[in-house]
Amino acid sequence: MSRTVIRGGLVITASDEIHADVLIEDGRIAALAATGTPAAGAFTADRTLDATGKYVLPGGVDAHTHMELPFGGTFASDTFETGTRAAAWGGTTTVVDFAVQSVGRSLREGLDAWHAKAEGNCAVDYGFHMIVSDVNDDTLKEMDLLVDEGVTSFKQFMAYPGVFYSDDGQILRAMQRSADNGGLIMMHAENGIAIDVLVQQALARGETAPRHHGEVRKALLEAEATHRAIRLAQVAGAPLYVVHVSAAEAVAELTRARDDGLNVFGETCPQYLFLSTDNLAEPDFEGAKYVCSTPLRPREHQASLWRGLRTNDLQVVSTDHCPFCFVGQKELGRGDFSKIPNGLPGVEHRMDLLHQAVVDGHISRRRWIEIACATPARMFGLYPKKGTLAPGADADVVIYDPHAEQVLSAETHHMNVDYSAYEGKRITGRVETVLSRGVPVITEREYTGRAGHGAYTPRSTCQYLT
Repeated sequence: MSRTVIRGGLVITASDEIHADVLIEDGRIAALAATGTPAAGAFTADRTLDATGKYVLPGGVDAHTHMELPFGGTFASDTFETGTRAAAWGGTTTVVDFAVQSVGRSLREGLDAWHAKAEGNCAVDYGFHMIVSDVNDDTLKEMDLLVDEGVTSFKQFMAYPGVFYSDDGQILRAMQRSADNGGLIMMHAENGIAIDVLVQQALARGETAPRHHGEVRKALLEAEATHRAIRLAQVAGAPLYVVHVSAAEAVAELTRARDDGLNVFGETCPQYLFLSTDNLAEPDFEGAKYVCSTPLRPREHQASLWRGLRTNDLQVVSTDHCPFCFVGQKELGRGDFSKIPNGLPGVEHRMDLLHQAVVDGHISRRRWIEIACATPARMFGLYPKKGTLAPGADADVVIYDPHAEQVLSAETHHMNVDYSAYEGKRITGRVETVLSRGVPVITEREYTGRAGHGAYTPRSTCQYLT
């Protein structure tokens, strides 16, 4: 039996802050005891980590990543090996990635392909959601089977006609099935049919620069799709989770639904909290670095997102990590913004950026852990194995220095992408040491993990329903 004790840190969970020592046995949290008490003094271990003056946090749970995703004629530049290593550097110890069903193929085929990509390559633990691109009788039966084996959430798209798009009838059928099998429908809520009209009109006018990506993907079309998804879920009697919420109008739709007592949830991402259309408008095609969907919004939308996080009308902050290099990938859209691969790198910086939000007064420390660790674990059936520090939980633990300063840069990040969306941003707080199931992955700012340590983690159904 291997034992580790973490002594002297401020343990922060979604519900508590306490100066406590943490005892780890065989990869799990065995006990916590207030620092300096006889109970803590009785902890014995093979290895002692000193967390004096530091925070001791649950490992982050990033419930929205896209490693090796095929998109727009290319692939996301992070593999499961590079992407999960970068996640570890940023204090994230579990990712839930998206397996993809191709049109005309089965869910099983898509899921097997993603297992093959990930198995033996991950530095931290991982699970899968399933992108449902082709709803038919066979797909609906497969959804039941996937729920039984721990793939309990299914993503659909109201955007990207001809690629991932589902119409309202297909969405309703999938929602009805999830109402029966306990699955959770995750929705990319944008009116893709209308957006495609606006894209073609903009290109016909010669509006080809990256900033037009944000202008055609209008906030009202995100709000309209969010409203429609909510009503379809209400008809189906199913819960709904709306991914990457970016616009004030969409937050208002979620707030209204939640005020009506519906099981409707929302996620936002750091890029919408810290970046804006100002970035999309950067000259010399630099704006292409910030092309993602839903798009970055004018800065005034940020206040609604922060308010939603404080009032719990938005419950989760994930990254939608989907990196494409500027050279050779983003450049595919020179002269036509619609051909710029959609996605930003971010898996490494989510925990740090949200700590900066604590420093800036947007959220509390416990709310930081709630939206980055505990709620994503509860939302996607991983709690209390993940997302908290309590006896029996996996020993996914981050020792965090809240006073260290760092400057975010492509020169120092560990994601496999040639730019940083936050280049030059100065922030306070930094991950020092990371344990995954008790095994050191980052040790005092050195990578000590390995590909293949990360284990596939089946999930139960959503634990966050009212």
